[in-house]
Amino acid sequence: MVSATRSLLEQQRLNDAREFKIPWKKWGPYLSERQWGTVREDYSEDGDAWGYFTHDQARSRAYKWGEDGIGGICDDRQRLCFALALWNEHDPILKERMFGLTNSEANHGEDVKEYYFYLDSTPTHSYMNYLYKYPQSEYPYRDIVETNRRRSRDEPEYELLDTGVFDNDRYFDVFVEYAKEGPEDVLIRITVHNRGREAARLRVLPTLWFRNTWSWDDDRCKPSLQGVKPGAIRATHPELGEYWLDCDGAPELLFTENESNTQRLWGKANSAAHVKDAFHAYVIAGEVDAINPARTGTKAAAHYVLDLPGGGQETIRLRLAAPRARNPFGDFEKIFTSRIADADAFYERIAPRALTVDQRRVHRQALAGMLWSKQYYYFDVDRWLREHKGHPMADAPRPGVRNAEWFHMLNADVISMPDKWEYPWYAAWDLAFHTISLAMVDFDFAKDQLMLMLRGLYFHPGGQIPAYEWNFSDVNPPVHAFATLWLYKYEKQLGRADLRFLERSFQGLMLNFNWWVNRKDPAGRSIFAGGFLGLDNIGVFDRSAPLPTGGSLDQADGTAWMAFYCQNMLEIALILSETDPIYEETAFKFLQNFMWISYAMDRIGEHHDEMWDEADGFFYDLLRLPDGQAIRLKVRSLVGLLPLCASTVFEADAVARYPALMELIALFRKRHPELVAQVAPTDAGFSGYKGRKLLSILNKKKLERVLGYMLDENEFLGPCGIRSLSRHYQEHPFVFQTGGQEYKVQYLPAESNTGMFGGNSNWRGPVWMPINTLIVRALVNLYGFYGDALKVQCPTGSDQYMTLFEVAQEIVRRLTSIFLRDATGQRPVYGSTARFQNDPHWRDLILFYEYFHGDNGAGLGASHQTGWSGLVAPLMDLFGRVDAKALLESGRDNLLARAINEQVGGDRTETR
Repeated sequence: MVSATRSLLEQQRLNDAREFKIPWKKWGPYLSERQWGTVREDYSEDGDAWGYFTHDQARSRAYKWGEDGIGGICDDRQRLCFALALWNEHDPILKERMFGLTNSEANHGEDVKEYYFYLDSTPTHSYMNYLYKYPQSEYPYRDIVETNRRRSRDEPEYELLDTGVFDNDRYFDVFVEYAKEGPEDVLIRITVHNRGREAARLRVLPTLWFRNTWSWDDDRCKPSLQGVKPGAIRATHPELGEYWLDCDGAPELLFTENESNTQRLWGKANSAAHVKDAFHAYVIAGEVDAINPARTGTKAAAHYVLDLPGGGQETIRLRLAAPRARNPFGDFEKIFTSRIADADAFYERIAPRALTVDQRRVHRQALAGMLWSKQYYYFDVDRWLREHKGHPMADAPRPGVRNAEWFHMLNADVISMPDKWEYPWYAAWDLAFHTISLAMVDFDFAKDQLMLMLRGLYFHPGGQIPAYEWNFSDVNPPVHAFATLWLYKYEKQLGRADLRFLERSFQGLMLNFNWWVNRKDPAGRSIFAGGFLGLDNIGVFDRSAPLPTGGSLDQADGTAWMAFYCQNMLEIALILSETDPIYEETAFKFLQNFMWISYAMDRIGEHHDEMWDEADGFFYDLLRLPDGQAIRLKVRSLVGLLPLCASTVFEADAVARYPALMELIALFRKRHPELVAQVAPTDAGFSGYKGRKLLSILNKKKLERVLGYMLDENEFLGPCGIRSLSRHYQEHPFVFQTGGQEYKVQYLPAESNTGMFGGNSNWRGPVWMPINTLIVRALVNLYGFYGDALKVQCPTGSDQYMTLFEVAQEIVRRLTSIFLRDATGQRPVYGSTARFQNDPHWRDLILFYEYFHGDNGAGLGASHQTGWSGLVAPLMDLFGRVDAKALLESGRDNLLARAINEQVGGDRTETR
């Protein structure tokens, strides 16, 4: 156990950053892991971002909009950057950044081909730990590219472990740790382990450089790095001021400019005598003239040569500080010991007491990955469009330039990324889920992230929230109101209620809600489209493209998302009504919208053009043909489960406290009795627990029928969570024929076998953490209404009956089992990969993948998408024994938030 004082030190830093503006978060892991191949750096004529700026060019070509590196940090405006460069004396290039395949090179979409792990981080980044595994033999660049190109979509990806470069343990474990003595005093400890039996040499080049801003702006003063004495580099920047990097052991210092090597890239004379790839030329090719003998530049490195015996290790120490530390290494180890103790105390305080050692390990690494996934994201779209001659306000703009309608946008913030290699750009709906996990460690950052998307520099003037840089106009599910409400309720459970945050968010959400109503329900039928909606290839057709049949698609998921949106906005409006009655009428707007949406999905009587299929007991998308016909696309997928998520419970007196709202409801009942009769959420005569009221698309009968599918292990319920498509379609694919073509939906538990959306995503079978989280939330909410009076078979057909809360816990148990050792010591997330399962230097390193195999839980897709797979941390807070009855009695606030807080015992309350 740790002392109470120690356990609050990291929390005090958070409080100081918020209340006294002490810049504890100024330095952090805000460096990308891939800047090449991004839209920002794409100045091609055809929009081929991957082809325009390649990995091979990245070592020689200066970036314009950001920087990347290995295990790196930078300031919160990314002016000064620090990261590792390595060379094993066999590779053809200096290892300065992660290598991976582009979309055209891989058989399952773009993919990083490296092994690195986010082991630890506090929310202020006062302590961070990162591990990179570097082979001692030549990195197999060509083999990886050529083998993956040869493989079909029906074959697995060819991974770095498959090449044999880690055989006989011939690799280095390179740990990079950071510890802050002050907000601008960062200690850096690099520890290299030779895991092989034979001696091996490694060149380590800790590198400090400035992002190139001077080449693009004539009025920008150029910063400088200068070698002042052995082992010391002075960094001077007109905005940032002066920093010093002290390097223990007086290593050789190398200097060059962060400028493109135009001679190598395009056969043009260089504008500078020393260029970006100078260290590669000096260390590998022995070109002495490549570096600046004057020991000045905008990029510098300390060159360490480590000779490690078999099983041996070496440590490198550095310190980056402003002002310079008087005795940089005198108290170095003591500071590290203190910061590690602070981190241990912080996580011991916030972790649920009931978690086992292995659960705590997963819990901590999930949250550390969330914190490591922050990135400074800079994109001035107005400027970018002008440079592409595609600005819509310019004379004769070039047509077809990406994101032309977003010329108002300026992004320049530290943002939580889905994956800093595969997706090094924010994605709006991912970000909403990120905040659920981030709130466990840093409420201020979580709330700021939600507010970013509703700010005028991001938010479209028409009300749309930007999707992602490949197409800001793509439509993501509207989940920001859900996340806003979650954060508000969760924080309220901790003794604080941030009404200002809630009201500020509500104003932006109102604009976005109106955009949805105006743009995605053009016929005014309370039926919504949306197209893509984040679920990539879940449907029969590519929902972002014109339908091959003509006509349109009524989307069950888009409509359910809007019902969910209405419920969240209604709840927020009612909370705000407690201090300002003007919100009562606004609350009615959302209640009325919800009623019409629910009714539109299943009207009174038998209709061929509604989403609910009474014979099947499930919701389906509806295909509307040009001749007026309507066809249900009878595919049992998450599309039909999402209506379950639109379930919200209110206390018995919730409406009675608002007289103006009661009058409007009475009028609505009188005018539209058929809606009330059809949408009524319960069977006749059934009353909710303690008189509670329920808003749900599903009445009790429909709920039981949908749950019958969802909890059937031959349909949706997999060993590791709820699948995205029914397993029924493995042997019985859904086939739709039109225009002489066949469109097929088949259960694919692993990677996609189609090229839709690049082939790097699959919603036709795997388990996705964010949707499972929404399902768990719905079940817990529904339990608050039905209590112990409703029990269902789980699994279906098992004769084992559970309350809805117990069902939620069972799903959580299956989800968390993905990452935990089973009875045989294996982690499902690593499938049959023996090294990850058995090697003591690998088996406790957890990767949080994009999605998971529907039948065995193996990790798939992006390997570092901790962003939303980090939801396993708040879900694990439900893993232990929770008194369900106490939760049932607990009152109006979010039951799931209360469940989490009960587990922790309220220890997340901040000290002010």
